[in-house]
Amino acid sequence: MESIYTYFETIPPAHRSLILVSGIAFFWILEYIIPLFQLNYKKIKHAGVNIFFTLTTVLVNFPLAFLLLKTSDWTIANNFGILQWLPELPLWAKILIGVMLLDLLAAWLAHWVEHKIKLLWGFHIIHHTDHQVDTTTANRHHPGESVVRFAFTCFGTLIVGAPVAIIMIYQALSVIFSQFNHANISLPKKMDNVLSWIIVSPDMHKVHHHYKLPYTDSNYGNIFSLWDRLFGTFQKLPKEDIVYGVDTYFNEKENSNIGVLMKIPFKTYKSPEEVDLKATNQL
Repeated sequence: MESIYTYFETIPPAHRSLILVSGIAFFWILEYIIPLFQLNYKKIKHAGVNIFFTLTTVLVNFPLAFLLLKTSDWTIANNFGILQWLPELPLWAKILIGVMLLDLLAAWLAHWVEHKIKLLWGFHIIHHTDHQVDTTTANRHHPGESVVRFAFTCFGTLIVGAPVAIIMIYQALSVIFSQFNHANISLPKKMDNVLSWIIVSPDMHKVHHHYKLPYTDSNYGNIFSLWDRLFGTFQKLPKEDIVYGVDTYFNEKENSNIGVLMKIPFKTYKSPEEVDLKATNQL
């Protein structure tokens, strides 16, 4: 455990990139072997749009990384944050608690807030406009959302008092789990159900990508499923009933156009709640 901790303290940027690329490659192949849905799309063309947004995410995070490191260094130097206030723990316990809390604050909370604040939903909606959810969808984030997510990661680092090694371990796991739970793969139902009590399984997260409420506003988790169960945002939906997309932007051709997607946050739009309310009033 100490050797792993030491490795992540000084993990080279190239190795972090390798984790990202390897995860996409692994689940990409697995999607051919055990697909959840026989998606009617050109896989490489579809991936091109999502890889573009993956690259913008990297470009946003790379120059801002020093802020994350400075935040971590400050918490250690000033003995600030939950991990700094806890009594001496075994290293494995410290890592587990740190990763779990970062998953709560930097992933679950950020995701929940993006669904509740109209301005932030305008950026996050690009992630939901994918009509063919697969492992490449995991990194389909508007550059504006990447900035928001980075801010929440800094906030989580501050509150947790996370050392650099734990941040790097969390981010590596976050990338892999996001690719896993977005992947178009079919696990045995019992296995998926058991996994969903501990981690966010593919079937669990696919519910979040159903095109309308209340399912769009559920299953916000990335690594651990605990948070959705604890905060009452856990939902189930048979996979055969899932329709990908979002009801405010249902034009698949436009949702495959990078130029159109980049402009969405700056246009007038309706939140999922407003669309649902309008539909109810028309009944």
